[in-house]
Amino acid sequence: MGAFLALRLRAKHGDDVQVERTQPFNEFDAVPDSIRDAAAAYEDRETASTPYTKFAAGTDHPDPDAMRDADL
Repeated sequence: MGAFLALRLRAKHGDDVQVERTQPFNEFDAVPDSIRDAAAAYEDRETASTPYTKFAAGTDHPDPDAMRDADL
């Protein structure tokens, strides 16, 4: 169904529609251990309202800005 809808849009709108394929996300292949560990620790934090920036400050967990600029 996805291919059908994509081709319908291409037929109707031509090059104005860009079609891309995606791949399943494999966290063990695409993500460094430090980020995976930080995500697990953040989900296990004591206070659910603590923002990640505050949670990561003064720890070995990756900085949010560094993660934002990293490629997967």
